Amino acid sequence: MKIVVLCGGLSTERNISFLSGTKVCRALRKRGHQAVLVDLFMGLEDVEGEPAELFKKLPPLKDLTFDGSAPDLKAVRKARKWKSPSLFGKGVLEICREADIVFVALHGMNGEDGRVQATFDMLGIPYTGSGYLGAAIAMDKMLTKEMVKDKGVRTPAWKTFNAGAITSEEDIVKSAQEIAAKIEAPCVVKTPTGGSSVGVYIVTSQDAVRPAVEKCLGFGPDILVEQMIEGREFTCAVLQDRALPSVEIVPKVDFYNYENKYKAGATEEICPGRCTPEVEKQMGDMALKVHNTLGLRTYSRSDFIVDKYDNAWFLEVNTLPGMTPTSLVPQEAAAVGISYEDLCEIIVNDGLDR
Repeated sequence: MKIVVLCGGLSTERNISFLSGTKVCRALRKRGHQAVLVDLFMGLEDVEGEPAELFKKLPPLKDLTFDGSAPDLKAVRKARKWKSPSLFGKGVLEICREADIVFVALHGMNGEDGRVQATFDMLGIPYTGSGYLGAAIAMDKMLTKEMVKDKGVRTPAWKTFNAGAITSEEDIVKSAQEIAAKIEAPCVVKTPTGGSSVGVYIVTSQDAVRPAVEKCLGFGPDILVEQMIEGREFTCAVLQDRALPSVEIVPKVDFYNYENKYKAGATEEICPGRCTPEVEKQMGDMALKVHNTLGLRTYSRSDFIVDKYDNAWFLEVNTLPGMTPTSLVPQEAAAVGISYEDLCEIIVNDGLDR
């Protein structure tokens, strides 16, 4: 098959998306597919000739490494030669139309929030993963919690705040002061549409509330404040309506933040997770409930905290989780005998069956 593996884009997870996309593309080529790696934002501006020609002579794939650093998105925008306001780079939609299916290997905003999927739906372009509506709801932690709270999914208590229009640093400072006065520590302060734990602050003292709110307001006007649940971190994937074995996540320092997710050696990942069969079932049942309630497709990954009483608490769901061979979902799949290449093939075939 002719497959476009779409990665990159304009999110804080741009760099890790390249790593996922490259690994997926290489795996699909090993299976005999004509897979082409395409950056959503930069597109094919350095490619001569018709986009479809890339399927006939596959461009080489680089051996990428990732140091855990966040991208400079202003520099990325400036570097694009094609001066267009479109999120889609030059030639991206053209080559996607020529493909049998698009493997969406994007992460975070501008890829995991449903807008790319909605565009593909309107153009009749087949793609992998969840549809636009489920992706959009899952990207917003506030909407997700509202959707699943009455479906047997245990989730930390929460409050939401909106700062209104923010046009200056003075607006942020003033709004943060007003919002912080209504929040009691300990708690977790989050921007509701962040990814890879960007914009998540563990607040243990009252003095730390206002700085955390100020940082969150730098991402947008909405603030999500959650009850702090102390315990161990786990994640549990769903693949084709089946809960996979959990992964226990043990950061060596702090919590599973952006640096600990992507810095080599910063976190120990144990699969299956060290928990009782009863706790494993709690997480699997809730992951499936979230997946089905939001109308997600093919695969997703839900994150949990397990407290000292063996209660699992749902935090959020990822509709396009990392897809390197050592990422969490591939680890869980491997635990039930599904190889990385097989996993990529399953995701493609389920997308074609949409």
